[in-house]
Parts: sequence; C-alpha cells; structure tokens
Amino acid sequence: MYVLYDALTNVTASHRLKNEEPMDILTIETPSLGDRSYVVTDGSVAAVIDPQRDLDRVYAAVEERGLTVTHVLETHNHNDYVSGGVELARQTGAAYVMSADEEMFVETKGVRDGDEFAVGALTVRALHTPGHTPTHMSYVVTDGEQRAVFTGGSLLYGSVGRTDLISRAMKEELTRAQHATAHRLASELPDETTVLPTHGFGSFCSSAAADEHTSNVDPRYGVETSTIGEQKQANVALTITDEDEFVQVLLSGLDAYPRYYAHMAPRNKLGPGPVDLSPAVEADPTELARRIHAGEWVVDLRTRTAYAADHVTGTVNVEVGNSFITYLAWLLPWGQPVTLVGDTQEEVSEAQRQLVRVGIDRPAAQATGGIDRYGQGVDRGSYRVTDLEELAKRMADDEPLLALDVRRDDERSRGGIAGSLHVPIHELERRMDEIPTDREVWVHCASGYRASIAASLLARGGRRPVLVDDSDERLVELGFEMTTA
Repeated sequence: MYVLYDALTNVTASHRLKNEEPMDILTIETPSLGDRSYVVTDGSVAAVIDPQRDLDRVYAAVEERGLTVTHVLETHNHNDYVSGGVELARQTGAAYVMSADEEMFVETKGVRDGDEFAVGALTVRALHTPGHTPTHMSYVVTDGEQRAVFTGGSLLYGSVGRTDLISRAMKEELTRAQHATAHRLASELPDETTVLPTHGFGSFCSSAAADEHTSNVDPRYGVETSTIGEQKQANVALTITDEDEFVQVLLSGLDAYPRYYAHMAPRNKLGPGPVDLSPAVEADPTELARRIHAGEWVVDLRTRTAYAADHVTGTVNVEVGNSFITYLAWLLPWGQPVTLVGDTQEEVSEAQRQLVRVGIDRPAAQATGGIDRYGQGVDRGSYRVTDLEELAKRMADDEPLLALDVRRDDERSRGGIAGSLHVPIHELERRMDEIPTDREVWVHCASGYRASIAASLLARGGRRPVLVDDSDERLVELGFEMTTA
C-alpha cells in the first residue's frame, strides 16, 4: 500500500514492507533540511522516530489510520533541527525514548544497548551506535518476520553521519566509532534488513563522502529505500575496511556546516514547546523601512529573477524552497528579528513553517501582496540576471568586472574560474570589505540559488551585483580557464 500526502510541500510516504505482515512504516520527508521522520506501526499503535517540530504532519498520518502513538524514539540529540519529540510525547502521553547516557533536562525513558520493549505487536531493540554523537542509538524493529533498523545519523545511504558536530577535538575518536558502528550493524543484522536513516537526503549532518547511488526508489512505493545487504556493497564505511584509511577519507571530506547548528542541541535538551504557525503581524511599507533602517533582516521570499527585477532596497532575497531555511538560518545573525515578505500568504506560511524547525519561533512581522503593495513609496532597486556564457564573453573581452564564486571550499577545490574571487557565502558578510565598489560583481555558485542570496547581500552592502543564474557544470564546457585556488 502507498499513500502520498502533500502538506505544504512536504511529502509523507507510507508503505507496508510485506502486505500480509502487520508492520507498516510511514516516511515523513523534510526536504528543506534533508531529513526524514518515521512512523512504525502494527496497525493499531505506533512509534514515531525523530519527529520534526511541526507535528501536524505526524498527526495527519496517524489520525487517518486511527493509530495511537505510544512511543517517541530519538536516535540522538539533534544538531540540525529543533525536535518535536518532547512535545509529541507530552501531547500524546507517549514514552519519550532516548539513550540513558544522554544528559537531558526533560523526562525520558532511558535505554541502553540491547534493551528491548514492545510497541503493540512489534518488538524494538535499542543498539548503541556511537559516531555521529557519542550516545547515538539505532532501533531495530521487527514483527517476527520483517525487520527494519532506524539508523538516525549512523549508517546512511552510501555514507555515515558526520562526526565533527559535537567536538572538533573528538572528531577522530568519533570517526573511528562510526566505522565500528557501521561494521557492527552490517555483521549483526540480516542482509534483508531495511535501513531507514534520518539524515542523508541533503542534510549537512551527512558526511561529504556519500555516494548518491546506494539506494533505490521502489516503483511500487515511490520512496527511496535500501538494505543492509545493499549497503555492504556500496557504503563507504563498509567498503573501506581499514579503519585508518576510513578516518582519512571521512575527515578530508568534511567542510563547513551551518552556524545555527550550535543552537540546536542545547535547545533540544531543554524540551522545546509547541509551535505557533498563525500569521505574524502585517507590516506596512513605513514599518518595513523602519525595520530595514534599524538593521533588521527583511527577507524577500520571491523568485530570484522577480527580486532582481524589482525589490525594496535593503532587503535580502532568500527564495522560499527546499534550501530556504538552511541558508537563511546559516546567514542570519542568531537572535536577529526577521520579517518575511512575499507575494502570497501561502509563500510566507511555508517560510514560517521552516523557521520553527530550527527554533526561530515567530517572525517579527510579515508583508504580503507583492512588491507594489509592500514596496509602495519606499526606495526600490534592481540588478541584472545573466548566465555563464555572457560572463565568459565579457571576460574574454577584458571588461573591468569581478567574478565572485560563493561556493564552499570543497566545491572550489574541484575547479573554479581563474582570476575570480572565492568567498563562500557563509563568509560574505564578514568579508564584504574585500568586494570592490567600483565595478560590477558577477556572482555565481553551483546552480544560482546561493548566488541570488549573495547578490542581494552585495546590493544591500552598496555593491553592483550581476546575478549569474547558471550551473557550475558549464564552466569547463564554456572554456573558462580553471583554478583550484
């Protein structure tokens, strides 16, 4: 059986591993963070694994099936989002399950390696799987015939969770633990065991060593799945048997991760409360101008091309979509009030939903109705949008311009435009003085998304941006002289 829900661009997928057996697993995807949550059920009661904070998606899934949530299982104290686990347990009366060795300031049902408990007709066994965090747990669930392992940030599809989020000083120790964890799972679980990780679908909690082709979309279900047997053949932690070699490979692939991660684990330890997704107070053009003048972030959610053509001066363009919250929360000074502006209430509501997932509980204000409404009577600006082909022509003609590459260091190391300035987007505000004011700045990234954010920051900083809305896969094709520096 397979059911799709469309809840504000978030897909919930459900499938029964074998139709004649009682265990059913629902997958709730959060593409904006690259994570998954799961509901596993015997058809009557259910456990929810690693829930996000916007719990209406969980309730939609369980209420349609008439399920009672008896357990909330956390694989670890999360670094990339504010968990909905504590609040879900409070609202449902479910047991909140986590490693007994994780220091929490809320009531938990602590489990240790090998502990077993029942969820209706299902048996859950906790496995200590350190690496992503020291106290990380995986949960093996079986109905006696089928078996699935919820691996959180340990064994991912093709890779493992990154090991440098808890402590840089501990990253080698945790990387060695992660290697041992992967081999333990592979040796103790049957090959047909379904592997269901939380991270690894675009999350920065995944290590950069991931191979994207180690799972398959089952055409019957439409969801990406894998097994222990498949991971033995393709996962970097299992195909590299030498521990020292694995440590070198994994650590060499780790690059920057979002700054907001520093605030997630402490918030989760305290037990985050419920969310309020009602619309924020509406701001008129005068109020928007006041907030901009005060140095607050007013974030325009429209498409990059619409923003480039006409925007309120001093706003920042972060196009609402799957990458929205990662980059907004990465770049926004933590605790800074944020005001959301866009064409429609639906656009603003989706951005607000993504904000609460990382602990930005309420926008300071909002404005809808489009630029001609919220931008009436205030300063407006614009800049050009182009492609790499035009940039190549202009550089060949020796025009006085600057090409600015805002990709990460690991992306730049695979090749960038010779003579361009490389400033990763998360360093741009701090390094704005390096950007000249006397010429056009042609800004590019891998696809145009980060470049559009950077172009708006440049315009706000008094520079003259040109947005290169193109793919970096065309750099070689167009004959750019390349460098890795």
